[in-house]
Amino acid sequence: MRKFIFILLFIIASLSYLFEVDELLIKKFSFFNDLKVSYINKVISISSNIEKHFDQAKKIEALSIENNELKEYKILYNGAQKQLNAVKEFLVNVDLNQSKPKIELVKVLSYVNFNDFTKVWLDKVPEDENILGLITENYAAGILVNKDGRSVGLLNGNKDCSYATFIGEEKAPGIITASKDQDELLIKYIPIWADIKKGDEVITSGMDNIFFEGLKVGRIIEVIDLPDMKMATVKPYVNVLKKKYFYAYKNISQEIKPVEKAETVEKKDIKDKTK
Repeated sequence: MRKFIFILLFIIASLSYLFEVDELLIKKFSFFNDLKVSYINKVISISSNIEKHFDQAKKIEALSIENNELKEYKILYNGAQKQLNAVKEFLVNVDLNQSKPKIELVKVLSYVNFNDFTKVWLDKVPEDENILGLITENYAAGILVNKDGRSVGLLNGNKDCSYATFIGEEKAPGIITASKDQDELLIKYIPIWADIKKGDEVITSGMDNIFFEGLKVGRIIEVIDLPDMKMATVKPYVNVLKKKYFYAYKNISQEIKPVEKAETVEKKDIKDKTK
């Protein structure tokens, strides 16, 4: 029993001594306490920084995924917006008069040949062999033709692109085609008696059943007199080579049916007479 009490008192005395020494060290040597506090703060700071680093890495990864998704949505949005703007421009600017057209928005896919920017593939599936007009805003842009079941756009300036036009207030007729200068067009077969001059406006006539009358093309910048006809150089209003969308125009009400062969007509007459 005495030994137990002695040991207990010894432990108590030792602990008291130790605490007093610790207090003495703190009082006499305060830098130990500062060092201890600094160490603890440093450990806490490092732990916080490590935690922040991993949190930031997760946030950066999440934001990167979200940013890529937003980029994809932006591309889709821009494409849809361009088509919508094209529709708005067409509805606001184009006057279809009293014709009954079939109009379809078509997109330029690529050049047919890389050395010819006036000939492009379009995303329309042709229904027949009819030549359609290509329109941008309120301007004639070229023609659409069927080539082996695919739609080809022959834009203004292409050597194979031609359509009927009227010139000036008197509506002198002519056929527009390509010019040697890529920035200009040429009108041929203008009657020698036609009174045309520099500055006259050129519009589509609709006489070729490709366009309706009134689509703007450009203005005359030069008149050339020949012995049997006149020709005129035209500065077009719009650069169609920069366009990505067009409207394919087809006048259904004025479709021209193919002329029947003489033999077929003769057989029909014989059948009618024998009835």
